[in-house]
Amino acid sequence: MADTGMAATPAERIRALCADQGVDSVAAGCAEILRSGSWENRALLVALGGQHAINEYERAVPASVDQSYWAPTWAARGLLYAWSDAAEHAVVGALRHPAWRVREMAAKVVTARELGSAADDIAALAADPVPRVRAAAARALRAVGEFEHVSAALALAHDSDLQVRVRGEQAMTAMSARLDRDLR
Repeated sequence: MADTGMAATPAERIRALCADQGVDSVAAGCAEILRSGSWENRALLVALGGQHAINEYERAVPASVDQSYWAPTWAARGLLYAWSDAAEHAVVGALRHPAWRVREMAAKVVTARELGSAADDIAALAADPVPRVRAAAARALRAVGEFEHVSAALALAHDSDLQVRVRGEQAMTAMSARLDRDLR
């Protein structure tokens, strides 16, 4: 395996792993971890999460029960740098994950990869209890929202959290421009 040194950023570690194993292989591994939450692929988890992954791996694996949300969170982040269309289903499914960090990161992947198939699930995140998830959903709606998602974007534009509200306004503006119609 390529040297994925712990001092490197996640992007650098993942790109090094892709150079060694191939983008499709890394993306497939990320999608499997995102789907299953498995800690079995230690080499990939270390590349994805660095030193934090090593620490969590030592803590979580012996317990073998409810092994934390870090593995699927890192796997989703990995898909920002190593992508295969075969991972789309795992990302869309992760938008309904019980851990907010996983939902947030999956929404970021939806934005980066412009996954239109996730639009309905993204719109549903407008009601998420966690402001960071709602903000990520607003950013994703900018990229993939359609006319039927306007009510979700409007809700975000009127959110009680300032960051979410700003992102919701940006979503409304971007959707209006992209859909070539005034949505307000």
